[in-house]
Amino acid sequence: MNGLLGLLFPAHCAGCGRSVEANLDFCGDCEEIMPFMREPLCQKCSHPFPGTHAVPECPNCHEAGFAFEFAVSVVQSRKVVREMIHRVKYGREIWLTRPLAGLLRRGLDDHRLRGFSIDALVPVPLHPRRLREREFNQAALLAGHLSRANGLPVCDALQRLRYTGTQTALDRRGRRQNLRNAFTLRQNTDVSDLNLLLIDDVLTTGATLDACAAALLEGGAASVRALTLARG
Repeated sequence: MNGLLGLLFPAHCAGCGRSVEANLDFCGDCEEIMPFMREPLCQKCSHPFPGTHAVPECPNCHEAGFAFEFAVSVVQSRKVVREMIHRVKYGREIWLTRPLAGLLRRGLDDHRLRGFSIDALVPVPLHPRRLREREFNQAALLAGHLSRANGLPVCDALQRLRYTGTQTALDRRGRRQNLRNAFTLRQNTDVSDLNLLLIDDVLTTGATLDACAAALLEGGAASVRALTLARG
């Protein structure tokens, strides 16, 4: 049956559309140009920097004092991955969240998450207005794929109270001020003493993850770490 499906619907690279083997999401060329995160990088926010040694915390993280313990990112938001994220968000190619979640899964092997007991995945929520506009939440879709692949439960613990609009024109401080008190726990949601892993597609300044982590910790979570597909 699988052989017949392969003949009728041959596998294609999610990045460039080239034919690939049935068990592969990407061709060798796309895999080769993917900008995977590598040391040295900040152990707090995964921001890469020149040098030979990773540092526990970069100057930006030290100044920000993020609520999350750290954020792991799998790739830099460039080239084929950035194009695919844009195709999901703005081209509504939702099927791409499955191969992107395959990349996201690799982040669970990061040394900062190895041995960490994850009680639940928490996708970063969209404001209801943005959700109506987009009709899906890419973070929730990624979390769902990750849950099915790894057996980790998804907890939709957060809701977004304020519609903050696009933040692309704001700097780090502006984004943080814009997101202050933007998130809260959903009614009748209990995260007491849970070790939670926030899930999102892209980390840029860390302001969104920070605001989400602060709400979860205020609700009694034992710890909050984060995993994102890309680092902007």
